[in-house]
Amino acid sequence: MSKAMRIFALSMILMCWFSVAGASAFRVGDQGSDVAEIQGQLASLGYDVAADGDYGPATAEAVKAFQATQGLSADGLVGPSTYAALLGKSMPEVSRGTNYISRRVVSESMNYLGVPYVFGGTTPSGFDCSGYVRYVFAHAGVYLPRTADAQYECGYPVSMGELVAGDLVFFSTYEPGPSHVGIYLGDGEFINASSSQGVSIASLYSSYWGSCYIGARRVM
Repeated sequence: MSKAMRIFALSMILMCWFSVAGASAFRVGDQGSDVAEIQGQLASLGYDVAADGDYGPATAEAVKAFQATQGLSADGLVGPSTYAALLGKSMPEVSRGTNYISRRVVSESMNYLGVPYVFGGTTPSGFDCSGYVRYVFAHAGVYLPRTADAQYECGYPVSMGELVAGDLVFFSTYEPGPSHVGIYLGDGEFINASSSQGVSIASLYSSYWGSCYIGARRVM
C-alpha cells in the first residue's frame, strides 16, 4: 500500500475514534442517570415515557414531539439545544464506550438482511460487501474507507480467538488479499453482502469461508 493510502486509512480511523469520543447528543441505545433525568422531565410535561434510564424508541418519539413544540428539528436526538430547552441548563458531555457502538453496529447490520448484492452498491437498494460495511458503520457514527482492502488497514488486528461482535472479518475471495469483508456477530457467525445471497448471515467456520478467511480488524 502506498504511503498516501496509509495516511488516508489512518485519518479515517482517527475520525472514527473522534466521532465516538465527541458524541454530541443523547440517542436511542444510551442508558444512565442523564437519560433518566431527560425522561423524568418529559414525563412531567405530560409525555408518555417512563424514567427508566433506557433511551428507547418511546423516549425518541417523546423527544420528537417536544422538539416540534419548541420549533426545533424533530430528530429524536437530545443535543445541546434540545437539552437546554427541556432542562434549562447546559448539556453534560456525552461519553460512550466501544460496547455501545458495537451494539449499534450489530443492530444496524440486521436491518438489511435480504438486500440484494449489487457490485459497487452502497445503499439499501443494493450493496457490495464493503459498501454494506461502510453504510452500517456510518449509521453508527463510525466512518470507514470505501473498499475492503482499505478497511483492512483500519484499526488493529485481532486473532480469531479474540473476536467480538462488531469486529470486521476479511476474506480472500475473487482476488488475492482482502477482497471481501463482513461484520462479526458472535458465536462464529458474521453478516455480509455476498454475491450469491445478498446481505445474509454465514458461519466463519464453514468450509468455504473458513478456507478463505485471512484475518480481522477492530476499528472501535
